[in-house]
This record gives sequence, C-alpha cells and structure tokens, in this order.
Amino acid sequence: QVQLVESGGGLVQAGGSLRLSCSVSGSIYSIDTMGWYRQAPGTQRELVAEITDSGYTNYEDSVQGRFTIFRDDDKDTVYLQMISLKHEDTAVYYCHANIRAGDLWTVRDYWGRGTQVTVSS
Repeated sequence: QVQLVESGGGLVQAGGSLRLSCSVSGSIYSIDTMGWYRQAPGTQRELVAEITDSGYTNYEDSVQGRFTIFRDDDKDTVYLQMISLKHEDTAVYYCHANIRAGDLWTVRDYWGRGTQVTVSS
C-alpha cells in the first residue's frame, strides 16, 4: 500500500525557518509531480509548491522567494524548505504526489495526512 508520510512541522516564531519532508513508502513504479498544499482554518486547500520529475518548479505567489521545494528521487522524498515564515503561513501542510503504482500507465493522486505549521507573530 502506498503511503505518504510527512514530518517537520511545528511551532516557530515569525521570521524563523522550518523544513518539511514527505517520504513515499510502498511498492511503486515511479513518481511524477510532487507537491505541498496547505489549508488554514476556514479556507480551501491551496497549492504551495510543486516539482515535476524533470525538476520544474512552481510556487504560489506569496511564498515565492521564501520557500524552496526539492526532491530526492533516490529516497522517494520531497522537501519544502521554508524561511522568513509569516503568521499567515500557519496551516496544515499536506504532501501530494502523482504516482504510478499498480502499473506503468496509471497515475493516481496520493495525499499525506498533513503536518501542522504554526507561526507565532
């Protein structure tokens, strides 16, 4: 069974840094796009950053220049390095990946359970 397991969330003061990690476990063929989403109370889940298997990255405007997404394909892991954190970055952060697991031709969406990031002002 394919699972995405996040780690690295926590409480940090404004201006501080955190690094989130998300590792894929289970039997898979390959991982296409990996990304991070977040959801604050009373809001919709939004894309924070994503990275394709070729290394192309895309960021939400408010995190551009402060967050960096990167992946280690040898470890089936994606990271989100966050610096200059702001109170408005407070949310539950979810890992997402498009994975070919059952066969080479079927891509499915997988989600982690989420990790809380709280930035105190």
